[in-house]
Amino acid sequence: MSSLMWYVYEFARKAWTDAFANAHSEPEISEKPERFRDFPTVHKEYCIGCGACTISCPSPNAIKLVRDEDSEDGEGLTFPVIKKGACIRCGFCAEVCPTDPKTLVCGENHLILPEFNIIPSKRQYIVDDYLCIKCKKCMKQCPVDAIILQDGNLVVDQLKCISCGDCLDVCPVNGAMKGVFVENLQDQKNLILLTVNYLEDYINNKEDDLRALETDDLLQYDVAISEIWDEALKIIPDEEIALEIMSNAVNRLKIRIIDWDKSKCEKCQLCIQDCPTGCISFDDDEDTIVRDKSRCLRCSICYQTCPFSVIKYFIAKFTMDDKESIHATVKASNLNEDIYME
Repeated sequence: MSSLMWYVYEFARKAWTDAFANAHSEPEISEKPERFRDFPTVHKEYCIGCGACTISCPSPNAIKLVRDEDSEDGEGLTFPVIKKGACIRCGFCAEVCPTDPKTLVCGENHLILPEFNIIPSKRQYIVDDYLCIKCKKCMKQCPVDAIILQDGNLVVDQLKCISCGDCLDVCPVNGAMKGVFVENLQDQKNLILLTVNYLEDYINNKEDDLRALETDDLLQYDVAISEIWDEALKIIPDEEIALEIMSNAVNRLKIRIIDWDKSKCEKCQLCIQDCPTGCISFDDDEDTIVRDKSRCLRCSICYQTCPFSVIKYFIAKFTMDDKESIHATVKASNLNEDIYME
């Protein structure tokens, strides 16, 4: 009974009733901290419709891209919509949103560095053994030890690589370290084919220079990229990506060039029977030997077969240091040396 009376007495105290009536939380408890992540707020006018937010979201159906209807004022806006019933308020969508200002806002950004972005990189970094001089600068520079020495060659461990590009910055040999794009592979192949065909035609059209070239001399040309640039952008519209793909291909490119002076040909036809693809034939109407370049392997068998040294064989190599031109170096082939270099 005494305990009950004590509780009644406590409840009746004026100090207690005042405290109860005017109760409030401390500011640091009642106010949301900056790091608190609530449901994302969408500012749809900033959205570029890239879809990074939908790819990063770990919760099924929590976020999707929608588009307003078109109107007389223009096309409808594309923007993300959040389904609160599925959203877990992790904030990943806001982390990866590339717009500035952000389309999605939901608390303090975790300041994840770009190289740790949870969206997979479009590039895959690889070492080109053909060009690598094994200086190991890339290996020392890599912040996550993703570059290792394996069977005497430098190799990038793709499971560790964070695509930061530091290896590319320190590599002293142009093209030895490559940031290869892993998307639109067929478009990349088409762009490389366009470039290779252009360079081969350019060298083939230098017939007078080729036929006058001595064994120990070199021909050097700066081949303008502008001739095929518009066509290249039709294949891959992004100028930076197109240029990098061309550069990666050109810097290790070696083309064999076959040429012969028909005016000096004795028409013995030995090259015809030895050609493995049948691309060499005799044109009775023109009374001359012809070669189908589209079927030619540039294997040099005709060059080796010709008893009159009418057929010439050249090696052309290329480098690309800027977006203006491709530097070409052509030498007359020393076949034994070329086979050894392979």
